[in-house]
Amino acid sequence: MPGPLEGVKILSFARNLAGPFCTMILCDLGAEVIKIEEAGKGDSARGIPPHIRGISSYFLSINRGSKSIALNLREERAKEAVFKLVDRVDIVVENFRPGVMKRLGFSYESISARNPRIIYASISGFGQKGPYSAKPAYDMIAQGVGGTVSITGEPGRPPVRVGYSIGDMGAGLFAATAILAALHEREKSGKGQWIDVAMVDCQVALCENACARYFATGEIPKPLGTRHPLLTPFQVFATRDGYMVLITVSEEEWQKFCKLTGRDDLASDPRFQSHPARIENYSAFEPRMNELMKTRTTAEWLAFLEPAGIMCAPVNNIAQVVNDPHILEREMVVELEHPRAGKLKVTGTPMKFSRTPCRIQKACPDMGQDTEEILKNLGML
Repeated sequence: MPGPLEGVKILSFARNLAGPFCTMILCDLGAEVIKIEEAGKGDSARGIPPHIRGISSYFLSINRGSKSIALNLREERAKEAVFKLVDRVDIVVENFRPGVMKRLGFSYESISARNPRIIYASISGFGQKGPYSAKPAYDMIAQGVGGTVSITGEPGRPPVRVGYSIGDMGAGLFAATAILAALHEREKSGKGQWIDVAMVDCQVALCENACARYFATGEIPKPLGTRHPLLTPFQVFATRDGYMVLITVSEEEWQKFCKLTGRDDLASDPRFQSHPARIENYSAFEPRMNELMKTRTTAEWLAFLEPAGIMCAPVNNIAQVVNDPHILEREMVVELEHPRAGKLKVTGTPMKFSRTPCRIQKACPDMGQDTEEILKNLGML
């Protein structure tokens, strides 16, 4: 069966991460993605290491399945090719700084005048309007300005970035969601529209709980390490041989944990009898829990607690993740064939459909790999 977006065509000016992550999601869902790259240069992500037999693993991961056309967008013939493609596609995605697409001659106004049904998604650091809209932004800028860095890390230590590029990827996810909503709306109105997604806006949206707590209390949220701000224990603990996650949500679960571990003293201590009490008295609670959790290995704790219904999990490193039998059963590691580099692995898609499954059908394209085919289809060769 074809994917749910079979027949949807996307023209992508996207480069680096935020835009390609958005188009990757849509491509996995079955859309056809034509990626425009600057002739002679290409997407700068192609040069980011590590490389696998000459192919950037970074570029491979987020550009799988797309086609590549290399054009010099300053030339009139290239502009003609772009507008002919605009006549045939449903969606345009770009993640330049505001104003760049207009200077290239491909603003929303010029493209929608040609094809009023176009859904045009612009992803930028600070958005198309606002006092900061002209500022450049990469992932860390978005994480910093949007509040994410301020609540990440250990108490009393310097701020820490999230371990992956949530500034870029969060924007890609929101942009893909908005595009799908606009496609649905177009079925009723027959009209396209312009979608403005700012990386910083997305970080603010993802900081919703921290913002909600600030609105409610006036207290500025601070880093808590792996702890949950409202529940404890709900964090990572060191074990005898590594680390694990332990969670008790209800007081019944906390009492069960104490009984299982023979720690009636923790269950009966008035300082530890509710989540608010444990959080208020965390300086006394933490060393007792640390001492207890180091009495067994991670595997021993899992074998002991899981059958009793206590939520817990190992803290896996990436090698453990990509070799985990559950992850493999879920097809979250996929092998692709690249014409020059041979078989390469990428992460799979988390979207599972019963009738119209996603498919990651091919590796990333070489720069301009599909230029001749696309220009022939446009009647330009």
